[in-house]
Amino acid sequence: MKVSIKALYRRALAALLLLCAVPALAAGTINLGSKNFTEQHVLAELTAQYLTAKGYTVNQTTDLATIIQRNALENKQLDMVWDYTGTALIIYNHIDQRMSDEEAYQTVKDIDAKKGLVWLKPAPLNNTYALAMKRSVAEAEGIKTVSDLVAAMKRAQDDPKTKPWQLGFDMEFAGRPDGLKPMQAMYQLELARPQIRQMDPGLVYNAIRDGFVQAGLVYTTDGRVKGFDLLVLEDDLHYFPSYAATPVIRQEVLDQNPGLADDMNTLAALLDNDTIATLNAQVDIDHRNVSDVAATFLRDHQLIP
Repeated sequence: MKVSIKALYRRALAALLLLCAVPALAAGTINLGSKNFTEQHVLAELTAQYLTAKGYTVNQTTDLATIIQRNALENKQLDMVWDYTGTALIIYNHIDQRMSDEEAYQTVKDIDAKKGLVWLKPAPLNNTYALAMKRSVAEAEGIKTVSDLVAAMKRAQDDPKTKPWQLGFDMEFAGRPDGLKPMQAMYQLELARPQIRQMDPGLVYNAIRDGFVQAGLVYTTDGRVKGFDLLVLEDDLHYFPSYAATPVIRQEVLDQNPGLADDMNTLAALLDNDTIATLNAQVDIDHRNVSDVAATFLRDHQLIP
């Protein structure tokens, strides 16, 4: 069959246009899961908008309980999540051995590789537990570390004119075997029962800010730490495990989407503690929409148009 030069030209032009569209067409569908707190909402929205701009179709499932999200990932109902090294060690694998940040990451990476799950490069953020104080109080007392706090509490207990200091904890941490009691043992922190104030995790921040307790258990990247001007005390004896936030993706999804790992590593590298705390605060303190917060960040870093 003879084909005219014009027809060949039209076909060549159509093929060229198709090739130009390949990056968007080649990118697949990503089923993205997230847990039920602000930071997870922010991480998921950043990921969804970023990958959508790269040509992927992203379906989000939000507000999942930790174990439900993990099961969904293992059962291939989800393709990608942001998870934390400490959660994988303690909750999924029941490992309570003390490890460095690098050891914790490599341990969960190796374990999950056998399950077809890939831990990409962790973001430089560590959303671990910490004790925090109102900054003005901590500075007035010269407190920078947990050991400093313990020393200050002992001074208060020895002074009959001073009311014993109170600490705020959520009920889970206060009662679990790897929570309050072993922390007290490590830091030689003696607490009478009235000094331990148990409350909802979200109320601890307000209790510190309002002086209801002198210090309390917080998450290091929570937006209220920055919004309420709290000082996170240095865990100088390294009691709290590392909770490095990391994209976790099924191996077969990575195989089907060359470049996805590099894309996610690029995004993760931008998210340190101060950055994510600022984004969390914009949602929790300034009451901005998560989608708007994510879009502004991505545009500022030229990751989306």
